[in-house]
Amino acid sequence: MTSSRFARCLPTVLIALTMSLPVAAEQAVTKAQRAKDVYPGLFSGALMSAKPAILPVGILLRSGDSKITQKDLDAEIAKAPQDVRSQLKSNAFFVLENRATRDLLTVEAKAWAKGTGRKPDANANVLLRAYLDDLTGTIAVTDDELKEFFESNKDMMGGAAFDQVKDQLRNYVLNEKRQQFVDAHIGAIGDRRVVEVNKSWAARQYILAMNNPIAKARKSGKPTMVDFGADGCRPCDMMTPILDSLKKEYAGKANVLFVHVRKEQMLAARYGVESIPVQVFFDRSGQELFRHVGFFPKEQIVSKLAEIGAK
Repeated sequence: MTSSRFARCLPTVLIALTMSLPVAAEQAVTKAQRAKDVYPGLFSGALMSAKPAILPVGILLRSGDSKITQKDLDAEIAKAPQDVRSQLKSNAFFVLENRATRDLLTVEAKAWAKGTGRKPDANANVLLRAYLDDLTGTIAVTDDELKEFFESNKDMMGGAAFDQVKDQLRNYVLNEKRQQFVDAHIGAIGDRRVVEVNKSWAARQYILAMNNPIAKARKSGKPTMVDFGADGCRPCDMMTPILDSLKKEYAGKANVLFVHVRKEQMLAARYGVESIPVQVFFDRSGQELFRHVGFFPKEQIVSKLAEIGAK
């Protein structure tokens, strides 16, 4: 029921080693130099604000004396199940960002542990969870937020009344709010320390990364809605006739796409899809403006498409 981009950033097949990356706020990277501006849509998390740079052959990422090499990346891909390795090789930038995210967060977690008098846990996963729990510990959910979520997702409630699902919803919405905070924290890593990414390598990866239906739609100058789903999923199957009609009604005015997550595992992972169906909306410039988890009635989709400029 949840879409967790943090989970996407730390998959079990991409366990990373700890790097020592010094904080260098005084060397802040300017916007014009950021990877997200030079390679729009390539990186979506920790490397958005990385600085494209000319690095020695074989070094893909560098921060201070630490680095991630092509050999390191190949080793990460080799850990993945055989059936997804070919997809990972075509999305190597995704592997790099996962590795860098893990390393950078681990460094911050160790600094947090030291600053709070906590003994750094030898288990990186335990340390990271404690660090993130501390960051999100004061986040709360109001009753108004719960009611708003309930009204917007009644189709997911199976006819249950608000009071019947209130406690379950509180946990879900709270986790979503915490996740949003974590996503923002990860996305700002490059603003807290200087990270350099291999310029020529990233340029090659950008060409590969843009060779998919979603990237092409986002660059088309038209509003776009992407539905991530799969066969045999009841709410996904319920979306099928809606998508078919929307494709006809919005032909030439907006892009309406369907991505089968079992066939396109890496594409789904790149967009942080952890449960299905998920509908993601992009404006004419390709910027994501909204996403919805679960069955989405046609009239609500039409309203959302109008909001993002599809008339």
